Amino acid sequence: GAAFDAPGAASPRPLMGNACGGSLRSKYLHSFKHPASQRHDPDRDYDHTNPAADSPKKQQPGSQPTAKTDGHAAPAQPAAAMRRGGAGAPADLGSVLGHPTPNLRDLYALGRKLGQGQFGTTYLCTELATGADYACKSISKRKLITKEDIDDVRREIQIMHHLSGHPNVVAIKGAYEDQLYVHIVMELCAGGELFDRIIQRGHYSERKAAELTRIIVGVVEACHSLGVMHRDLKPENFLLANKDDDLSLKAIDFGLSVFFKPGQIFTDVVGSPYYVAPEVLCKKYGPEADVWTAGVILYILLSGVPPFWAETQQGIFDAVLKGVIDFDSEPWPVISDSAKDLITRMLNPRPAERLTAHEVLC
Repeated sequence: GAAFDAPGAASPRPLMGNACGGSLRSKYLHSFKHPASQRHDPDRDYDHTNPAADSPKKQQPGSQPTAKTDGHAAPAQPAAAMRRGGAGAPADLGSVLGHPTPNLRDLYALGRKLGQGQFGTTYLCTELATGADYACKSISKRKLITKEDIDDVRREIQIMHHLSGHPNVVAIKGAYEDQLYVHIVMELCAGGELFDRIIQRGHYSERKAAELTRIIVGVVEACHSLGVMHRDLKPENFLLANKDDDLSLKAIDFGLSVFFKPGQIFTDVVGSPYYVAPEVLCKKYGPEADVWTAGVILYILLSGVPPFWAETQQGIFDAVLKGVIDFDSEPWPVISDSAKDLITRMLNPRPAERLTAHEVLC
């Protein structure tokens, strides 16, 4: 499981000082969602962007990302990769939640902006009755164009409630709606992103990577046991509750998550390019895709770079479909065979033969 041997930690190398310079800070971090109705040849489905404009921007660790998403850093996504409709107002800004709620401002004072996403903005908010601080994600109803957009928001809230009580899932405090916004009030994670930790460190020791992977796969196992597929696991979607504790991880973003039944097959292409499983690109997948994604995260924790990398989004997808894992470059020669074996079994291209989340933890 995620407790492999830990020989001496490899000498750290800077995340950006390698062939993938800036790769993790590129525009390909962003989540995308292609509805199942957009059926094209899978080999041609993703080549929406101009390849010339496609190489990742080289950025130094600690430099400012180009945009913020719901309190975590990520560059703005290309138009082809949008999860919900573009700007413009629906005919009716009717109810999204489907029931009346108290007025957010009667209960909370909104403070400074923590982050900006495509569909909403996250603010610090303080509960007036107790003085306790929370995070409030305010989603603009003007941007919820279709019924599917509204269903997505409802489902995100439902899934957060469904997972509430898990120590490594951000706790939802409540959802509120007014004429213009849906507000999701949740636990404040003041420790920053796991993503930024990886950038700062270059990569982790095996022992630390195993501990973090155990938490991440534990969230996957909890989701799957409750019939939820996450579909967008990545280091940016884990925040630290406490900046002094790398293990205080909380999964924060369930915007692409769905409920599933055993054996159900999904066809809509969603996720983030570096992390997406090959069967998702082939439009025939189930919860095994989350384990692939966790395997990609483990590879990044140990090496500081993604296992499937290219200069263009299409190139990344091609690399994912080829599935060749580099265990030759630094620091892999000094990493234990058991760690490499675990990654290989989590990144098995055949979903039926891939480890389950439960098996990774055993």
